[in-house]
Amino acid sequence: MAHDQGQQHPIGLYLKIWGLLFVLSTASYLVDYFHFHGYLRWTLIIIFMLLKAGLIVSVFMHMLWERLALLYAILVPPLLLLVLLGFGALEGDYTFGDRGTFFGPASPPAAAEHR
Repeated sequence: MAHDQGQQHPIGLYLKIWGLLFVLSTASYLVDYFHFHGYLRWTLIIIFMLLKAGLIVSVFMHMLWERLALLYAILVPPLLLLVLLGFGALEGDYTFGDRGTFFGPASPPAAAEHR
């Protein structure tokens, strides 16, 4: 009885990715070591962070070989977040309108009389 094996990837690929992650982590550390400031610092940190996250998701989570899963992992969470933000905006607008209806317009705070 033959057992079907899943897709095997060469160990060299994982070692190369680990090495690249080490290099990117070192570069991220060097941004602080060389005292970069301002937008350059944050831009470099975000670039290194996104590169590392992309490598981890694509290789170690096997998304590189599963196109549909990658599509769902990239598109579904932001779309869901936009829908939930839309619901929140509608709720906030409704609550803001009700506040004016039930509590009336805001009045200025009363000044202290005996100071």
